[in-house]
Amino acid sequence: MDITAAEFLLRVALPSLLLAPTDYISAIEEILIADGVTTAVARRDTPFLVDWLIAVSQFQGISDRNAAAFTAKHGLVGWGDIADSLRPNPSCPRLRSFWSFNECGYRKASYACAEPGHLTNCPLPHHPTRKGSLIQAAYALFFFVRDLCDGDLIGWIDQRLADADPGLDAPDRAVRMGAALLSRLRGIYGIGDKVWSMALADLLLASDPNRERWITTGAGMVVVDSLLHNHLHRTGVLRRFDADHAYGPRCYAPGGCSDLIRGLAKRVDARQFNADFPACFPRFVQFAMYRLCSTQEINLCNGVRIDDRDRCRNVACPVFTDCDRVALHG
Repeated sequence: MDITAAEFLLRVALPSLLLAPTDYISAIEEILIADGVTTAVARRDTPFLVDWLIAVSQFQGISDRNAAAFTAKHGLVGWGDIADSLRPNPSCPRLRSFWSFNECGYRKASYACAEPGHLTNCPLPHHPTRKGSLIQAAYALFFFVRDLCDGDLIGWIDQRLADADPGLDAPDRAVRMGAALLSRLRGIYGIGDKVWSMALADLLLASDPNRERWITTGAGMVVVDSLLHNHLHRTGVLRRFDADHAYGPRCYAPGGCSDLIRGLAKRVDARQFNADFPACFPRFVQFAMYRLCSTQEINLCNGVRIDDRDRCRNVACPVFTDCDRVALHG
């Protein structure tokens, strides 16, 4: 019997949901406590949180293992380092504010930027970094928090969520509040939607149990990486929804991967997995499906286990029977 695309998505996602850790939120809480983030939120310690976000921003464009190894060996620039570097008032006119810093253009490999006459005295090349875009991202984040948040990141988040809150009964409440944050944060050079959604989801969901807007917004955030996108392709979900697209910005566009996950979450009462979960929990649904693909988790639906020139032959996968097994590459 034919089933709808939404019914098919629920069917292929169910095994992942049944295998997902029911202590998902408490596990994040433990990590945030151990990393000092929970205390920083309670103390409204903006410099600490900016340093934490800079560290999170390193995990892009390279494997997590290699990014962590570089950071462990060379260290990271932080709020204090950037503030110190700006005290002598460097000659470059781009190092004045968030707005003037736009299109700095520093490139480590070629030792070039948009203001070559000032590069000799520029502080950016003197900080440890894998590539120029990451140090630009750190400075852009510093300027954003200093100039647009008045140095109070917690207060800025609280206000943005309050201003965007359509009311407890609004069906798209979490999405609208999340969009209010991301619409401004994506203006920070070098940090994309994926990294922001990943960092904010954990921060908002599990750092302060008394901030209801934070928890609701974090629970509603969806992070789409290439593993999850490819999973939706291989299973046939994208094809059944007439939503085939390449991995990238389209994943977050209307009708893309993110929308499909949110639609699925509305059909799944997450309280059946843990009574303390919110009923609609897109972040948990997304994480459950991601685990099936990640080499550090269940490690089944990925390019290491599957020859993507052909249909998947992994009969041990719990999704195999229902999966359309669409080849990723023709």
